[in-house]
Order: sequence, then C-alpha cells, then structure tokens
Amino acid sequence: MKKKRFALLSFATAFMLLLGGCFSGETESKPDSSDGEKSGEEQSDGKKVLNLNNKEEPGSLHPGTAQGTHDSWVLEHVFEGLTKKTPEGEIVPGMAEDWEVSDDGITWTFNLKDDVVWSNGDPVTAHDFEYAWKYVLNPETASEYAYQMYYLAGGEEYNSSENKDEYAELEEKVGVKALDDHTLEVKLAEPTPYFLDLTSFYTYYPVNKKVQEENPDWALEADSYVSNGAFKLAEWKHKESLKLEKSENYYDKDKINLDEVNFVMIANEDTAWQMYQADELDLVYPLPQDVTGELNSKDDPEFEIAPDLSVYYYNLNNEVKPFNNAKVRKALSMAIDRKALVEHVAQGGQKPAYGIVPPGIPDVEGDFQENSGELFKEDVEEAKKLLKEGLAEEGLDKMPKFTFTYNTDEGHKKIGEAVQEMWRKNLGIDVTLENVEFQVKLDREKAGDYEISRAGWVGDYVDPMTFVDLWVSGGSFNDANWSNEEYDKNVKLAKTSMDPKERMEAMHKAEEILMDEMPIIPLYFYTKPFTVKPHVKGVFTPINRYPQFIYADIEK
Repeated sequence: MKKKRFALLSFATAFMLLLGGCFSGETESKPDSSDGEKSGEEQSDGKKVLNLNNKEEPGSLHPGTAQGTHDSWVLEHVFEGLTKKTPEGEIVPGMAEDWEVSDDGITWTFNLKDDVVWSNGDPVTAHDFEYAWKYVLNPETASEYAYQMYYLAGGEEYNSSENKDEYAELEEKVGVKALDDHTLEVKLAEPTPYFLDLTSFYTYYPVNKKVQEENPDWALEADSYVSNGAFKLAEWKHKESLKLEKSENYYDKDKINLDEVNFVMIANEDTAWQMYQADELDLVYPLPQDVTGELNSKDDPEFEIAPDLSVYYYNLNNEVKPFNNAKVRKALSMAIDRKALVEHVAQGGQKPAYGIVPPGIPDVEGDFQENSGELFKEDVEEAKKLLKEGLAEEGLDKMPKFTFTYNTDEGHKKIGEAVQEMWRKNLGIDVTLENVEFQVKLDREKAGDYEISRAGWVGDYVDPMTFVDLWVSGGSFNDANWSNEEYDKNVKLAKTSMDPKERMEAMHKAEEILMDEMPIIPLYFYTKPFTVKPHVKGVFTPINRYPQFIYADIEK
C-alpha cells in the first residue's frame, strides 16, 4: 500500500413593468435579540457573536437523515468528517490524521487523530464512523442519501434489501470496518476518483454510537445533541432560532475565534435584508433579487458574488399527463427566455443553463460544462409545434391547466411569475402558482403529489456524477419519476470505468440524453451573491457549500 494525499478542485421595459408588481406584501415578525446587542459586536462579557439567517427550520440535524441546505449549513459547523476542505478547496485531514489507499484504489485506511472527542466528552472512534455509515445504509433508516454510500462494497445490496432476515448478514458485508478505535478500513465496490471528497460530506460524518443506541431521538433537541465539530448545538427554538457555541472539546479549538453563532429562521428575504441593514445580522445569503441587482450595479464593498456549483431547475412529474410526453416537456423548456430571467429577475450574475452540470468541474481537458456547450435551443415556434404534436399524441387538443409548486420565497415567486408569463405569452398556457413550506414541497415531491415544482441542486462533490446521478431510474432524488435505460447505462459506466476519458464521455452522453428527453427543465446555474459586514473576517465560500465560518473572527 502506498500513502497518498489528494487535492481536488478543486427584455426590455415591458418585461420589467410586468415584474414590477411582484413584491410580496407579507410581513414577518423578527425574533427578539436575547442580549440586545448589535450584530457582530463583542458583547460586554467579551464574547464574539456571529448572527446569521438559516431561512427555515432544518428538516433534520442528524447526519444520516439530513438532505437540504437548511440542514447542511448547520451540520457543517457542528460536525466534522474524516476530511475537511480549505478555502482553496483542498482536501485536508479532519478527524483523520492521515490515510492510505491501495494501488487498485479499492482499499482505504484512515488513521484517526488521538485527541478527537465528542461534545459530551466521549472519544471519537473508528467504530462511530462504521456505525454511522451502516446506519445510513440500513433500509429501516430510509435515508434519502443512502445512495451516497453505494460506493462502499456491499452498500447497495444492503440498502436495497427487502428481507429483514438478511439485514444482519448484509450489514456485516458492507465495506467499512473499524480495525480498532483509531483505524477505519474502507473497501469500495469500484475505484472512485472523488471518494476522498465524499469523506468531507455530511452523510459521511460519524455518529456517537453509544448516544444513538441509548437515545435514537438525540438529534431532535439541543439538550441531547452530541456532535464532534468546532461548534456545539446549545439552543434550538424550533422554527425560530438555533444557537451554536464554541466546543471546548474540538481538537483545533485554539484556532476557533467565535464564541457563539446565532441562526434565526426568517423565510422572507426582504425581512432578513432589513435586519442586516439594522445591524441585526452579520451575513445574508441568499439576498432578495432586487437588492442583488442594486448592490451589483454600484459595487458595494460589503457585497460579494462567489461561484456556486449548483443548478436551478423545474421538476416535471413524468407520471402525470401530459408531462409524460417528451414533446410537451421540451416545448415548455424551449419557450423560456433564460437570458431575460438571469438579467432582469435573478440579477446575480447567474448563467443560463442549457444542460444540468454547472461550470467549475474539470473535464479530462478544460471545463465539463464549457465542453458540453448548449445542449438545446430556445425556439418559440418550434415549442408551439412540439406542444401541438405532444398533446395530440396524448389525445388532447389543448394544454390542461396545471399548478406550479414552489417553496415560499420571494425569489422563487418572481422567477415563477416570469416563467408563468412566458408560457402564457408564447404557448397560451394557463398556470397556477402555489407556494408551500420547503419541507412540505420536498414531501410532496417524494409522494409524486405535484405537477411542476421548483428545485435546485448543489453538488455534493466536485465531479459531474453528483448531477447526472440524480435521474437514474428509481433514484432517491429523481422526483421527476423519469426512467431511461440508455441513461442508466451511461451513468453506470461512468461509475465503474477506471478510464477518465471514458467516464467523462459517458457522463456527457448521459447529460445529452437527459436534455433530449427533458424530464426536468434547467433554468440557470447559480452564483452565491451575499453581503457580509466589514468587521467579520475569515468567512470563505466553497464552490459547493454555503458560506463557512468555522475559522471566522469578529474584529472591531
């Protein structure tokens, strides 16, 4: 076995008048500050406190069942995996001191640091990692992210089993084993170029085995919460706020400058922006779209636009007529003016999407998205033709009225209203907009209880697979309920091939099939427009994460 360290990259006044009445009149009460201090200031007791907005209640703060950005932003600061990422995107040791990988890329051995401890004082052991990973794969856990563990030998077989009598045997065969308290051996089903990147992802975080076994509900309340990261969960007022405190048990605690981090849960972006202007928040992401446009135009020093490895798209429920027809789906996509959306609505430097894989992922040569180019064209006349043909194939002479569902957010509303008007103007389609809470939207998508829904995906790691893997038949996040055998074959090839050129070509082919069938409609590739107060130092923005503040500081 040889030791290796890896670094992975690491219209148009009429249009504006149309959108001018989009501001929501809803108001939202703001949580009272517990100490009456302004944001980011050192309090009278000398504490350095950072105030942020998480927008919504996390769906889960258990690493094994979490699945959304409202979950992950918190988890990334209270937990830590075997590895972590630097501001430059380099993979560096986290809980692991170092690691080795076999020449065939199958066997990985991680050696844990000697001084890593849980927030309750228990030592973090290799057994906690083994337990956590197998917990994700356990069919009874019903983790949406279990497929991320299919890279482990025997992982898919265990998670896919419907026979409880064989669970124990299949679990034992999964390729993760604690050789002792400080040594974790991992055996992969196939060599995986981005596996090390995955070990910094929250689904791969450890879970305190003893705590989980004694109290399966430990992750539901702050007083029972146990984590291993730079911060610990000190308070959780559900649907209102979260408070993190610096963990004195973290091995790198001497480099942690913040004493406390307060998350409020304000869904209305305009309210959050007002709080920032009133010095009640230190950082705001995401920003209201009109604010983004204004700040971008005047080069505000507190405003930044960072790259983001993510795509904004619409799900089409392929099991609901007429969205089962590819011509209808393509017509809806071709009738959308993406350039108008990003320039006049989103206004944050976003890039129109004519594919699903965003910029920022290396190909064999160059950038994967740039090499893909535009995989379809916008064409209103062709859209009209395809819509007529597709409806006729389904025995319809006109498009039925349908509902577009989005999670409550002023930005999603404005994008939805713009697309609604484009479909009305270009195709004569009548669309109803419906807003629901984020978790309600997710639940309805999983149940197939929707027609078209707003969606987005942030890459879990820096490889095209984190996007093309989403729409394999029966996939956990294939909310479009689409299936294509040729697509599946190409994704499988890309997962198993050891030839970089072959696997990239397979993923390009899969993306082409996806855009030809159009089970989902890509709109644009995100950016990260945010504001941060000048006294906040050391916040960094990984390409596939929310702003990170682990090593941030408050300087007067």
